Parts: sequence; C-alpha cells; structure tokens
Amino acid sequence: MNKLPYETITRNVLVKKEAATDEKYGCIPEHRSTEEIIQYGIINVNKPRGPTSHEVSAFVQRILHINKSGHSGTLDPKVTGCLPIALGRATKIVQALLLTGKEYVTVMHLHTKVDSHAIHTACHEFVGKIRQLPPLKSSVKRVMRTREIYYIEILEIYDQDVLFRVGCEAGTYIRKLCHDIGLKLGIGAHMAELIRTRVGPFSTDTYFSLQDITDAFYYWNTKKQDEKLRKIIQPVEHAIVHLPKIWVFDSAINSLCHGHSLAVPGISKYESEIKKNDIVAVLSLKHELICLGSAQMSSEEMSSPKGIAVKTDRVFMLPETYPRLD
Repeated sequence: MNKLPYETITRNVLVKKEAATDEKYGCIPEHRSTEEIIQYGIINVNKPRGPTSHEVSAFVQRILHINKSGHSGTLDPKVTGCLPIALGRATKIVQALLLTGKEYVTVMHLHTKVDSHAIHTACHEFVGKIRQLPPLKSSVKRVMRTREIYYIEILEIYDQDVLFRVGCEAGTYIRKLCHDIGLKLGIGAHMAELIRTRVGPFSTDTYFSLQDITDAFYYWNTKKQDEKLRKIIQPVEHAIVHLPKIWVFDSAINSLCHGHSLAVPGISKYESEIKKNDIVAVLSLKHELICLGSAQMSSEEMSSPKGIAVKTDRVFMLPETYPRLD
C-alpha cells in the first residue's frame, strides 16, 4: 500500500501520569461553535483549474466573510485538487503542512510509443532520492536540489499516455519528473494533466468545491442550518495528524499560551518515536491544539523527572483559556 513517511511510523502513547481535565475550561475540538470554527478551522478545498492558490484562498475569505486565511502550498493555476485553506486564527497551521508529503495523479504523454515494461522499469528507477532542477517557470531559485519520491504507481497505459500516482516530498516538480522519465526512456515526455490528491492527512475523501462552501455558508447564514458547513470546515487539529504529540496537564497550559517552553513536569502523556528537534504538537487533555514546538528531548528522555521537553514555536490557543497558576 502506498504510504507517506508519517504513515510508516508506529507511535504508542506513553503515560507519565494520568490526570483529569476540568470541564469548565477549554472545549473538545468537535464541540466548538459554528461561529468559532469559521474563524478557527481548516477547509480542504478542491482547487479548480484557472485561479492561483492565493486567489482561491481569497475566494474562501469572501465566501465566509472572514479577514484572514492561508493555503498550504502553491498549486499552479492549471493544476486542480487538494488545497487545504486555514481560516482566521488557524492560519499559522499551514506551516506544519508545507513540508509534509504530497500525492499527485498525473498523465504523462510520451513523445513516442514504447513498451510497457520499459515504462515500468524507468519509473521504478525514480523511486527514492532524486536530483531535480526546477523548471524555468517556477517560484524558487533554479538550482539543482535533492527530493525524495516515496512511490510511483502506474494506473494505466493507453497508447502514448501514462496515468500514474506519485507520492513525493514537498517541493517536487511533477512536470520535471515527467520530463526526466522521458529522458530516461530516450523518447521524451511531458506532463499533460495533474491533480493533487493528498497533502499529508488531507485527501480527495474530504475535499469540497468553492460552490459547496458557498452553498453551505448560505444555509447556515440564512437558515441557521450548519450541518453542511460543519462537515466542510474541519477542526484545526485535523492538520496535525502527521505530527508527534504531547498532552499536558491543565495547569501547564496557560504558560504555554504565553510562549513559554514546556518542562517535563507539565507532561501527562506523550507519543513514542519522538526525536530531538522534531516538530511536535502540544495538546490539552481535551485534545485541543495549544502550540507547535521543537522537541528538546527524545521520547526516551521525556521519562526523566525534569528538563525542558519542548521549545514553543507557534501558539494557537488564546491565553487565559485555562486558568493560570497563582
């Protein structure tokens, strides 16, 4: 089965100390009000052909009548598919998605008909670390760089067209990949069509069109029917599925909301396989995202009684959501 890197890691939850959370403070993410998720959620948009990613983000702002949104990685105007858009206060979460693995389905047109065995062999040679020079028309400096192809699955070969699925590291140019496969075959090739089918935990199973969003907002805004809108807007916590996680006591939360680092005594439980300098998500015991940070310890070291476990980077929870210690 095709998997992105985070799906190949088995993480177990390790408990330092069981604890209860005070129901008077905070909120289980799925129980937030509709008004709140509009200002603090994420939508997996099925980007249409034509507009830029920035324009799609602006469309979402106008549809939902909000002042701020951000997208999780640029898609060319001609490319369609998954484009997670973070809303309002959740906008900072896109940084956690920019570096996650992506998946695309593409049509590669071969300039000359060639044996299917040769096509399979050539594509297989591109799985793993590759060297890639970005195309002339790109948003990055045109220098040779290393990217990783996690898998290539050929779905269909029809005449000179090859339909395949590819999982790859962020920043991989599929147009250039098709060109390079054509060179490997010695016949030339180019990308004829491209759809992004996954961005980390977001896939075509959960994407919605701009028209879907418009309709859902209309029903909520005029008829107070929010079922469709709540299906479309996901809690911001759905954007951290791919990250290792640490859960903290209620008493540690307000300090983190002010940007302080997380000390080991504040940890209730944590996942295994955390390595030093990993980006980690710090959560409340209600599974609310408090902040993202850089692990200063491995999972093994977090079993110790003291020390700094996480250096806080981006804070999401508002201060005073949980009471501060006197």
